[in-house]
Order: sequence, then C-alpha cells, then structure tokens
Amino acid sequence: MNDVGKMLVVLGLALAAIGLIVWGLGRSGFRGLPGDIKYEAQNVRIYFPIITCLLLSALLTAAIWVWQWLTRR
Repeated sequence: MNDVGKMLVVLGLALAAIGLIVWGLGRSGFRGLPGDIKYEAQNVRIYFPIITCLLLSALLTAAIWVWQWLTRR
C-alpha cells in the first residue's frame, strides 16, 4: 500500500507542475504554435492545436525512450 501512496504523490506533483507550466505559458502570452488551426466566425470558435500536439507527442516519446534506456542499465 505504501507504493501506491508514493505513486499517487508523485503523479499529483507531476500534474501540479504541468498545471503551473500551462498557467505560466498562458499568462506570458503563449497562444499556440504556428500551424495550429484557428477558425472564428460570428458564433463559432474552433481551435485545433495540431502542431502543438505533434511537438508534445515527440517530446513525450523521447522522454519515455530516455527513461527506458536509463532503467535498463
């Protein structure tokens, strides 16, 4: 049961760190990367962050690869 508690604390801290990063980016004026799709009409607003999603996917994949490489040693 101690392992589950430790895991929940680590996941909570990671989620809080991600929240602080997103909050800080929003306050600094970050509105997405070039290539993100934005459409605004009179009553419709659509935002699809395709480039941001691709970049985050690549970064997370690289982080997982590095984590696996470090834990195999």
